[in-house]
Amino acid sequence: MARISIDLHACFRDGRRIDSVLEGAIRDAREKRIPTVEIIHGKGSGQLKKRVLRFLQRPDIKAQYHRVEKDSKNHGRLFVHFRH
Repeated sequence: MARISIDLHACFRDGRRIDSVLEGAIRDAREKRIPTVEIIHGKGSGQLKKRVLRFLQRPDIKAQYHRVEKDSKNHGRLFVHFRH
């Protein structure tokens, strides 16, 4: 199964870069018809996860994907699923 995987550890302090990386991954998934984007935000204090979830709740972004799945085995990542 094809999947895009992005790791936000490298840019966790730069809000604009986080948004840019997330927008790029969602755009690529839609253009290439990839069913899942894996977002690795890490466990930490939970602030980065909250930021990612807020980003995914934006109306312009939410309209582009089908659902978000929180990984039950690893609390440091999320899956964004698409219907193409």
